[in-house]
Amino acid sequence: MTVIAEISMSVDGIVAGPDTGTEHRLGKGGDLLHHWMFEGTDADARVGARILEGIGAFVVGRTMFDVGVDPWGDDGTFEKPVFVVTNRPHEPVVKGPTTFTFVTDGPEAALRQAKQAAAGNDVMLMGGGTTLRQYLLAGLVEELRLHVVPLLFGTGVRLFDAEVGAHVKLERTAVEETPNATHLTYRVLN
Repeated sequence: MTVIAEISMSVDGIVAGPDTGTEHRLGKGGDLLHHWMFEGTDADARVGARILEGIGAFVVGRTMFDVGVDPWGDDGTFEKPVFVVTNRPHEPVVKGPTTFTFVTDGPEAALRQAKQAAAGNDVMLMGGGTTLRQYLLAGLVEELRLHVVPLLFGTGVRLFDAEVGAHVKLERTAVEETPNATHLTYRVLN
């Protein structure tokens, strides 16, 4: 079982545009960060198809849930258990085969529950950026997959807005380049 953090970002580290909300679920202009998934090359499509392989459960932040639950539709998209890190209690939400469980006692508790639900399969940390940053800085991520889009976004949510002095050491294990994104995989060393 591997704990994987996966996210698309601009060259300047933006993972969501400004003003994230139900009108702009990825922030203003944030859809540009995911064009590689829907309008990319065959190589991009292969990378996109591999995202969910071997995943037994997911962890997301509350903002990602709040802005994504309606567009994800009646089946909830994930088709696996999803654990929502939040400080606001909520009853579980069931959408087809996807059950969203709200965890209010911290990121570590959400990850423990996701690992148990994954039954030996990998756990995917999907975001948003603030949630992934918490897991990275806590040393809970084993593999980081970045899809770097050739775009300077300028403003928005930065993945690497870490505290001064907080370092996360990485070893690159794979890279695949297309005109739409550079797909990087890293093993997290600490």
